[in-house]
Amino acid sequence: MGHRLSKIVTRTGDKGETGLADGSRLPKSAPRVAAMGEVDELNCVIGALLVQPLPDDMRGPLARTQHELFDLGGELSLPGAVVITETQLARLEAELSRLNEALPPLKEFVLPGGNASAAAAHLGRSVARRAERALWALHAQEPLNPCAPQYLNRLSDYLFVCSRVLARMNGGSEVTWQRA
Repeated sequence: MGHRLSKIVTRTGDKGETGLADGSRLPKSAPRVAAMGEVDELNCVIGALLVQPLPDDMRGPLARTQHELFDLGGELSLPGAVVITETQLARLEAELSRLNEALPPLKEFVLPGGNASAAAAHLGRSVARRAERALWALHAQEPLNPCAPQYLNRLSDYLFVCSRVLARMNGGSEVTWQRA
């Protein structure tokens, strides 16, 4: 494979525009560019989660998720492309179900925290929800692959279940909401 980026400073965005994979240019304030940025930020948060202590059976699926998020960013950068499919949705749902089996039913709302790993998963959950909203906002202006925002919805659910599992590591517990 050749070099993808030979020059990092290009100055092509200095006037408030960015290039898409099809060669077209959009204002950096465009909903598509905002959605791409939200997905990129989510990928960064997943990367930060992956450097935390995690069970081995969670690390692989999260690493796979990073690649799928990069795929999703590519899909967004090429209008009309479809990369995220029912396959990725099914994978997330299966992982979510597997992790959720061992958890007790929820009796209260769960607050972010418990330990650094659980808090990082909660941060990922909230960023996934924001990215999902950005994709739905873009979809309101121009049709998207419906699996793309659905993927982010499933991912936020998956990260919530991850946070519940991670909070219990090493004898820990979740932080539950109590009315003030």
